[in-house]
Amino acid sequence: MDIQKFIEEVKGLTVVELNELVKALEEEFGVSAAAPVAVAGAAAAPAAAEVEEKTEFNLVLKAVGGNKIGVIKVIKEILGCGLVEAKAATVDGKVIKEAMPKADAEAAAAKLKDAGATAELV
Repeated sequence: MDIQKFIEEVKGLTVVELNELVKALEEEFGVSAAAPVAVAGAAAAPAAAEVEEKTEFNLVLKAVGGNKIGVIKVIKEILGCGLVEAKAATVDGKVIKEAMPKADAEAAAAKLKDAGATAELV
């Protein structure tokens, strides 16, 4: 049997004829054409569930920069704490605030950047 000739013949069939062919093959060989599709669909579902967007971020101070007083003021505002606590938080690499919503974390990082610091969301 010439496989290429068979493929060309199948291409020429109508949708109804293809449906009849699939049913005949299923009956002849005792298989179901729907099973592989269901398995593929079930395998793809966990992959889609794993792709969740991160909603909470930790704000990390990477570098204070040259304007330490300005950075302390911004940290004081972000944390809502006193001057002593804000000054203690100006350590490079320190997590300033944990589990912040994305918008709040981005705004806080922008304020730190404006004050001359380098901040990162992790």
